[in-house]
Amino acid sequence: MTHKTPSEKGYRMPAEWERHEATWISWPHPEGNSFPGSYDRVIPTFVKMAEALAESEIVRINVSGPAQEKTVRQLLKSCPPERVEFFHIPTDEPWCRDHGPVFLVRDEAPRLAAVNFGFNAWGYKLSPFDEDNAVPPAVAKALGVPLIDESHFILEGGSIDSNGQGVVLTTESCLLNANRNPSLDKHQIEKKLRDTLGFKSTIWLGDGIEGDDTDGHVDDITRFIGPATVITAVEEDKSDPNFEPLQRNLDRLHTTRLPGGEPLHVFTLPMPTRIMRDGQRLPASYANFYIANTVVLLPVFGEANDSWALSALHEAFPDRRIIPIDCRELIWGLGAFHCLTQQQPAVG
Repeated sequence: MTHKTPSEKGYRMPAEWERHEATWISWPHPEGNSFPGSYDRVIPTFVKMAEALAESEIVRINVSGPAQEKTVRQLLKSCPPERVEFFHIPTDEPWCRDHGPVFLVRDEAPRLAAVNFGFNAWGYKLSPFDEDNAVPPAVAKALGVPLIDESHFILEGGSIDSNGQGVVLTTESCLLNANRNPSLDKHQIEKKLRDTLGFKSTIWLGDGIEGDDTDGHVDDITRFIGPATVITAVEEDKSDPNFEPLQRNLDRLHTTRLPGGEPLHVFTLPMPTRIMRDGQRLPASYANFYIANTVVLLPVFGEANDSWALSALHEAFPDRRIIPIDCRELIWGLGAFHCLTQQQPAVG
């Protein structure tokens, strides 16, 4: 008996701008690896993120248990209580985009499903990651939705971006890295994306940005902002290591054709000025914004290019309020708002 793939069952990965029921986040822990020496300084940014999201939709927060729930409830006391829900789902780190489930939708019941991809901490870069890897089944159980088990295939949510109509953006530097799925070639990975997430076409970009420990997640460089429109980061300083790879990605986007033959519409975002800490370049990027129902969370870095990025997103999302939030502390964890969030699509 042949089992139908999720795609054959009518499931697809919606675009981020399609309506959400909720946004999931995972609250950080003082003992985690993500914010060495700066946990207390980063918590105000998490609070601002949750408050901004609660304007838009329900915020579902993974916490380790009752004690952490009590602490976070106190931090978020200004949020409408009906907009904040807690789940006792422990995590190692707060990057819910990558350890959380990828949600799929379809037109017939059950209309929502959660995919459990394998998670190996971005190619075994952090340890432990057992609790992170167990998040998708726990979320599916908590919601009472079907779980699609693809745990044999390593995939982080930040490495793909959907236009909601069967096209996915990703990077060769991440998905083809031998530290993820070494036994699979490009065509086999495309087939997995097609069968599991409903993608008919894959747009491959090359490399990500300097300092990105994910091996080049696409959500730090290029994002869909419409079915046929992307916004992509560019570096104007030719001496910067990001100049060439981002220019090559821009060239690929300009020559890309969608399945119907139409070209992509390409808008550009600046890159922030280089941010260094402890001799390490941090992967600061305005492209790591998050699209909620009524707001867009934009990471900013206290510099002149912030206003340029803000203007670009106002143009991209005229019907949503753009909320800039300072991420100079958050970026020490090597990610921003898109990395921290996972949208749960609305159905029905």
